[in-house]
Amino acid sequence: KLPGKKIISKGNHDYWWGSITKLNKLYESTKFIQNNFYVYEDYAICGTRGWICPGSDKFTSKDEKIYLRELIRLRLSLDAAKGAGYQKIIVMLHYPPTNEKFEESEVQKILKEYNVEKVIYGHLHGVALSRVLNGNIDGIEYILTSADFINFSPKRIL
Repeated sequence: KLPGKKIISKGNHDYWWGSITKLNKLYESTKFIQNNFYVYEDYAICGTRGWICPGSDKFTSKDEKIYLRELIRLRLSLDAAKGAGYQKIIVMLHYPPTNEKFEESEVQKILKEYNVEKVIYGHLHGVALSRVLNGNIDGIEYILTSADFINFSPKRIL
Protein backbone atom coordinates (compact mmCIF):
# COMPACT_ATOMS: atom_id res chain seq x y z
CA LYS A 1 0.00 0.00 0.00
CA LEU A 2 3.02 2.30 0.07
CA PRO A 3 2.94 4.99 -2.63
CA GLY A 4 5.19 4.81 -5.67
CA LYS A 5 6.54 2.11 -7.93
CA LYS A 6 8.30 -0.90 -6.45
CA ILE A 7 10.83 -2.85 -8.50
CA ILE A 8 11.90 -6.11 -6.89
CA SER A 9 14.68 -8.57 -7.65
CA LYS A 10 14.80 -12.08 -6.24
CA GLY A 11 16.59 -12.86 -2.97
CA ASN A 12 17.92 -16.07 -1.47
CA HIS A 13 14.80 -16.67 0.66
CA ASP A 14 12.24 -16.04 -2.08
CA TYR A 15 10.95 -19.59 -2.43
CA TRP A 16 7.51 -18.16 -3.29
CA TRP A 17 8.92 -16.59 -6.49
CA GLY A 18 7.13 -18.24 -9.39
CA SER A 19 6.45 -17.27 -12.97
CA ILE A 20 7.54 -13.72 -13.74
CA THR A 21 4.38 -13.21 -15.83
CA LYS A 22 2.15 -14.20 -12.90
CA LEU A 23 4.14 -12.08 -10.45
CA ASN A 24 3.92 -8.97 -12.63
CA LYS A 25 0.12 -9.39 -12.86
CA LEU A 26 -0.28 -9.47 -9.06
CA TYR A 27 0.26 -5.80 -8.27
CA GLU A 28 -0.28 -2.63 -10.22
CA SER A 29 2.61 -0.69 -8.64
CA THR A 30 5.10 -3.55 -8.17
CA LYS A 31 7.26 -5.03 -10.91
CA PHE A 32 9.63 -7.98 -10.71
CA ILE A 33 12.98 -8.21 -12.49
CA GLN A 34 14.00 -11.48 -14.11
CA ASN A 35 15.80 -11.40 -17.47
CA ASN A 36 14.19 -8.02 -18.13
CA PHE A 37 14.42 -4.37 -17.07
CA TYR A 38 12.25 -1.47 -16.01
CA VAL A 39 12.57 2.21 -16.76
CA TYR A 40 12.91 5.05 -14.30
CA GLU A 41 13.22 8.40 -16.08
CA ASP A 42 16.16 7.87 -18.47
CA TYR A 43 17.59 4.88 -16.55
CA ALA A 44 17.11 1.19 -17.20
CA ILE A 45 16.94 -0.79 -13.97
CA CYS A 46 18.30 -4.28 -14.58
CA GLY A 47 19.21 -7.12 -12.30
CA THR A 48 19.17 -10.64 -11.01
CA ARG A 49 19.63 -12.41 -7.70
CA GLY A 50 23.34 -13.11 -8.11
CA TRP A 51 25.03 -15.76 -5.97
CA ILE A 52 28.07 -16.46 -3.82
CA CYS A 53 31.11 -15.52 -5.91
CA PRO A 54 34.00 -17.85 -6.69
CA GLY A 55 36.94 -17.35 -4.34
CA SER A 56 34.61 -17.11 -1.36
CA ASP A 57 35.39 -19.39 1.56
CA LYS A 58 31.84 -20.77 1.23
CA PHE A 59 31.85 -21.34 -2.56
CA THR A 60 31.43 -25.01 -3.51
CA SER A 61 31.10 -26.95 -6.76
CA LYS A 62 27.30 -26.87 -6.28
CA ASP A 63 27.43 -23.07 -6.24
CA GLU A 64 29.18 -22.88 -9.61
CA LYS A 65 26.11 -23.98 -11.62
CA ILE A 66 23.90 -21.40 -9.89
CA TYR A 67 26.53 -18.65 -10.23
CA LEU A 68 26.92 -19.28 -13.97
CA ARG A 69 23.14 -19.23 -14.46
CA GLU A 70 22.97 -15.88 -12.64
CA LEU A 71 25.64 -14.45 -14.97
CA ILE A 72 23.43 -15.43 -17.91
CA ARG A 73 20.41 -13.79 -16.30
CA LEU A 74 22.38 -10.61 -15.66
CA ARG A 75 23.45 -10.46 -19.30
CA LEU A 76 19.87 -11.08 -20.50
CA SER A 77 18.65 -8.16 -18.41
CA LEU A 78 21.46 -5.86 -19.57
CA ASP A 79 21.09 -6.93 -23.21
CA ALA A 80 17.37 -6.14 -23.08
CA ALA A 81 18.08 -2.63 -21.79
CA LYS A 82 20.89 -1.96 -24.27
CA GLY A 83 18.77 -3.38 -27.09
CA ALA A 84 16.05 -0.86 -26.21
CA GLY A 85 18.61 1.94 -26.47
CA TYR A 86 19.31 2.66 -22.81
CA GLN A 87 22.77 3.92 -21.90
CA LYS A 88 22.18 4.81 -18.25
CA ILE A 89 21.90 1.61 -16.24
CA ILE A 90 21.35 0.69 -12.61
CA VAL A 91 21.72 -2.95 -11.58
CA MET A 92 19.93 -4.55 -8.63
CA LEU A 93 21.45 -7.68 -7.11
CA HIS A 94 20.61 -9.53 -3.96
CA TYR A 95 24.09 -10.96 -3.37
CA PRO A 96 27.24 -8.82 -3.27
CA PRO A 97 28.95 -8.59 -6.66
CA THR A 98 32.25 -9.91 -5.26
CA ASN A 99 33.57 -12.22 -2.57
CA GLU A 100 34.63 -11.21 0.93
CA LYS A 101 38.23 -10.75 -0.31
CA PHE A 102 37.00 -8.16 -2.85
CA GLU A 103 38.52 -10.10 -5.75
CA GLU A 104 37.20 -8.98 -9.13
CA SER A 105 34.35 -11.28 -10.14
CA GLU A 106 32.75 -12.15 -13.45
CA VAL A 107 29.76 -10.11 -12.25
CA GLN A 108 31.95 -7.03 -11.94
CA LYS A 109 33.49 -7.65 -15.36
CA ILE A 110 29.99 -7.73 -16.87
CA LEU A 111 29.03 -4.54 -15.01
CA LYS A 112 32.09 -2.77 -16.49
CA GLU A 113 31.44 -4.19 -19.95
CA TYR A 114 27.94 -2.68 -19.97
CA ASN A 115 29.04 0.63 -18.40
CA VAL A 116 26.70 0.23 -15.44
CA GLU A 117 26.55 3.40 -13.31
CA LYS A 118 25.20 2.04 -10.02
CA VAL A 119 24.84 -1.35 -8.35
CA ILE A 120 22.40 -1.77 -5.50
CA TYR A 121 22.76 -4.94 -3.45
CA GLY A 122 21.88 -6.47 -0.09
CA HIS A 123 22.19 -9.89 1.58
CA LEU A 124 24.85 -8.85 4.10
CA HIS A 125 23.83 -8.52 7.75
CA GLY A 126 25.38 -8.53 11.21
CA VAL A 127 29.10 -9.31 11.36
CA ALA A 128 29.34 -9.33 7.55
CA LEU A 129 28.67 -5.58 7.60
CA SER A 130 32.23 -4.97 8.82
CA ARG A 131 33.58 -5.60 5.28
CA VAL A 132 31.38 -4.28 2.49
CA LEU A 133 31.78 -3.02 -1.05
CA ASN A 134 30.36 0.49 -0.85
CA GLY A 135 31.26 3.58 -2.86
CA ASN A 136 32.78 4.27 -6.26
CA ILE A 137 35.07 1.56 -7.61
CA ASP A 138 36.31 1.62 -11.22
CA GLY A 139 33.62 4.15 -12.14
CA ILE A 140 30.72 2.13 -10.71
CA GLU A 141 28.93 3.23 -7.55
CA TYR A 142 28.21 0.25 -5.29
CA ILE A 143 25.42 0.80 -2.77
CA LEU A 144 24.69 -1.69 0.00
CA THR A 145 21.06 -1.39 1.07
CA SER A 146 20.71 -4.12 3.71
CA ALA A 147 18.17 -2.77 6.20
CA ASP A 148 20.50 -2.97 9.19
CA PHE A 149 23.33 -1.31 7.21
CA ILE A 150 21.19 1.71 6.32
CA ASN A 151 19.57 1.78 9.79
CA PHE A 152 16.15 0.78 8.38
CA SER A 153 15.86 4.13 6.59
CA PRO A 154 15.17 4.58 2.88
CA LYS A 155 18.27 5.22 0.79
CA ARG A 156 18.11 7.77 -2.05
CA ILE A 157 19.70 6.31 -5.17
CA LEU A 158 19.08 9.15 -7.64
